[in-house]
Amino acid sequence: MQNQIFELQYALDTFYFLMCGALVMWMAAGFTMLEAGLVRSKNTVEILTKNIALFATACTMYMICGYAIMYDGNLFLSGIAGGETLVADALAASAENGFGGDSVYSAASDFFFQVVFVATCMSIVSGAVAERMKLWAFLLFAVVMTGVIYPVEGSWTWGGKDVFGLFSLGDLGFSDFAGSGIVHLAGAAAALAGVLLLGARKGKYGPKGEIRAIPGANLPLAALGTLILWMGWFGFNGGSVLKLGDIASANSVAMVFLNTNAAAAGGAIGALLVARLIFGKADLTMLLNGALAGLVAITAEPSTPSALQATLFGLIAGVIVVLAILALDKMKIDDPVGAISVHGVVGLFGLLIVPITNSSTTFVGQVAGAATIFAWVFIASLIVWSIIKVVMGLRISEEDEYEGGDIAECGMEAYPEFVR
Repeated sequence: MQNQIFELQYALDTFYFLMCGALVMWMAAGFTMLEAGLVRSKNTVEILTKNIALFATACTMYMICGYAIMYDGNLFLSGIAGGETLVADALAASAENGFGGDSVYSAASDFFFQVVFVATCMSIVSGAVAERMKLWAFLLFAVVMTGVIYPVEGSWTWGGKDVFGLFSLGDLGFSDFAGSGIVHLAGAAAALAGVLLLGARKGKYGPKGEIRAIPGANLPLAALGTLILWMGWFGFNGGSVLKLGDIASANSVAMVFLNTNAAAAGGAIGALLVARLIFGKADLTMLLNGALAGLVAITAEPSTPSALQATLFGLIAGVIVVLAILALDKMKIDDPVGAISVHGVVGLFGLLIVPITNSSTTFVGQVAGAATIFAWVFIASLIVWSIIKVVMGLRISEEDEYEGGDIAECGMEAYPEFVR
């Protein structure tokens, strides 16, 4: 009877991992729709191509070497599917600590759940460099980012390894439940390095420093993308509980879902209100980024806050993201979709508020973890971007930028029946 109960738990936890992974994979559609909506129509095909290609690249590179780097696994995942002894081996290991202890699931489901996180991290970069970066330069960077840069910092955090053998972030009291820093801050750091080398879009800033708005072509699509991301985030945070097969875990999953939704709602409200105060109007793009900011902020610790605390954290994140977008614009850091503000600035905020509700963490540890992640990803990315710039260039020509990336990079238009 005990074996049958264990096998049911094993099957349930594996199925939960796979379904949450599928939800996170759906976030790729959200990023694709959001970015396609916030760029101009002449760059739509290019951004769609970029997002689907980066997902395929991330899945392949993480299989080839990323997973092995992050968790000391086998290259090409040899043996990860297991065999007839898989359940028996897991049963023996679990019996040592008692049933209902550690998570028990198929190793293949673990890889699937991890690989969609890698793709999410790379998707953050896509929007920030939109409308002026060469497609193949971006995809070449994606190979290194998903195969090496992300797995290395992931090995120091979720992988439990010491940072270059010097110190352990876990020993310092660092915690990042589902990746405010490990995924989102990392993606923003890579994006920032690329944007600094790339420069702003033509016409974004005037000769006297004035900021010129460049509206997106399809705001309904951007709104749909945001709602898809909101939905996918339940898998992102909920799956990070790693388990569902006992009462305590089920309660934790429910609380994570509740807090994830509450923070997104708070972020949307916060951004909408502060945008109204600043601009005198309800700004849809700020509303969308506010919802995403709330989601990013709660990702570092969605299990310990109360629902009210999660809402307040999200509301503050919504205010922060509007101010951050305006600040980066004043610094002439051109980010067409606000990715660096949403995932970087708010990702840092999410890490720093973890000790408020999780007493096992320390503020010093959170700062150390954030600094380590940012420094490694930013410096490594800056080096890789710089090499790509020398070898093949990062930016499309001024003429191609004027005509649009669709024709220059992909040879087709998203809306050929319309004349620009």
